[in-house]
Amino acid sequence: MKILLANPRGFCAGVNMAIECLDDAIRRVGPNIYVYHEIVHNRYVVDRFTQQGVTFVDTIEEVPEGSILLFSAHGVSPEIRSSAKQRRLQTVDATCPLVTKVHLEAIRYARDGFNIVLIGHEGHDEVIGTMGEAPESITLVETPDEVDDLTFEENAKLAYLTQTTLSVVEAESVISALKRRYPGIQSPPKEDICYATTNRQDAVKALVEQADVLIVLGSQNSSNSRRLMEIGAQRGVTSRLVDGAGDLREEWFENAEIVVVTAGASAPEIVVQECIRYLTEHFGAILSEETLCEENVHFNLPRDLQQLTVMP
Repeated sequence: MKILLANPRGFCAGVNMAIECLDDAIRRVGPNIYVYHEIVHNRYVVDRFTQQGVTFVDTIEEVPEGSILLFSAHGVSPEIRSSAKQRRLQTVDATCPLVTKVHLEAIRYARDGFNIVLIGHEGHDEVIGTMGEAPESITLVETPDEVDDLTFEENAKLAYLTQTTLSVVEAESVISALKRRYPGIQSPPKEDICYATTNRQDAVKALVEQADVLIVLGSQNSSNSRRLMEIGAQRGVTSRLVDGAGDLREEWFENAEIVVVTAGASAPEIVVQECIRYLTEHFGAILSEETLCEENVHFNLPRDLQQLTVMP
């Protein structure tokens, strides 16, 4: 068996920043910190912080007044920020700057009188936060078929935005449908899909044609990880999305000569290496790291970290 290990893979700059942000907050004030939703969509990462004493919440009301609350990488709506302020919470914003970019675009388009079509997955934390910036102006669309259900006039003042973790192909299919129906629709100055999402998808596309099996390290609620798995499945390759080596099954690899391994943008490298070790020990696999491009993006930690204080 040969393992083709995709590079780039794993943590993107936004995930790195969010995790470093929470680590730094713990060093400054201890682990009695609350996080609104999962810091990133990865079970291993969330479990690590939970074991340290961090509390993840789904509502602001769960956070005691005056406590420290960190907003996750996926971003939050103005309503959540207002609720946190009312409860006198010390907040740290770990939103990925690329998600913040989409929020600012939504605010600008709404202010300029546009109706906004947001391409994304209903219920995803990022989509909820983005729609909260201008709920009266944003309509969510997931598929090209849903474009047919839109009721805007052909010459309506329209713009579209996208969730940052979509499949490029998935987004392009909806964008094409929008442009066919609304030729005048405006697009963001620069595409919204994250550079890391695109790079990881391109790496899998380049390698999966050789594969008998594709293993994607990532959690089931990670949108960008699921898109990686779908690339392999759409090409008829046995494709699995797993949190770690403990989820692997020997029967998946029967007669497999080439296994492509990658990781979603929120999956840590430690789970990748555990997977490699499993395949090496069970099948005598030989590893070949395949680098498709280099990534050198870095985001600075938010300034509000420096203002944290422990409540008396």
